[in-house]
Amino acid sequence: MTSWDLAAIAAVLLIGVPHGGLDGAVARRIGWPKGLVGYIGFHLSYIALAALVVWLWWQWPVPGLAGFLLISALHFGSSDIALTQSATAQKASHQWLPLIAHGGLVSIAIPSLQPIAVQPLFTILVGDVGAAMLIETIGMLFLPWLLSCLIYCVYVIIYPAWRTPLLNLVVLLMLVFLLPPLTSFALYFCLWHSRSHILRIWYSLKDERERRQSFIEAILYSVIAWMAALVFFTLFQGSLSTALIQLTFIGLAALTVPHMLLVDLADKLKQQRLLP
Repeated sequence: MTSWDLAAIAAVLLIGVPHGGLDGAVARRIGWPKGLVGYIGFHLSYIALAALVVWLWWQWPVPGLAGFLLISALHFGSSDIALTQSATAQKASHQWLPLIAHGGLVSIAIPSLQPIAVQPLFTILVGDVGAAMLIETIGMLFLPWLLSCLIYCVYVIIYPAWRTPLLNLVVLLMLVFLLPPLTSFALYFCLWHSRSHILRIWYSLKDERERRQSFIEAILYSVIAWMAALVFFTLFQGSLSTALIQLTFIGLAALTVPHMLLVDLADKLKQQRLLP
């Protein structure tokens, strides 16, 4: 593992992971019960769901990684187009192509454009056979996804509001092609995804008291996550590279599931007035 890889993982853990620290604010926004019981209930539910994801991954690593790539595609794609969605009030029928194009960046483009570099990372997570099978399957999805990106280029002529997201996608694709996979993922996760999510949630908080509480929560959640990572390193018996890769990606999978259910499902349903 190179120094660039170590720097990329450090950035993901120290800069990227804390963006989920505002999930408490999202929960309150969708109407999660207030008070001490509701507060404790939210955190216990969040931790229990994250722990369940870790257990499922250890039991069935190949479906675990495949599922993580799928939900990451949905979550990242949805996040990347969120600002354009809200700014233009696009209908759902007008969003599927941008969602596919942006969602495939991490889950399809990185493994397909950097298969030799991604192979050992997947091997650490799911073993040799599972890694080869997943990379081959993702490779078969690359051309259809690339075709969707080409159609997306024409799509922006009809819907000009999507030009900036498309330009971002093109820049990110160039980084994916030129840089090692962990580096390009860290740049995307920290500078694009996490930054835009934090700003979007933060600016949606109008009350100063709510902002203060959410800020304190984000710090506490981040410190707890880093302490949990430290405990993992203390107990782990394998190599440093194996520990870092497993901690990063299994940890991300565990946190992404409850985070995605809040941000991409419950919160959006609430905004669409489908929840009371």
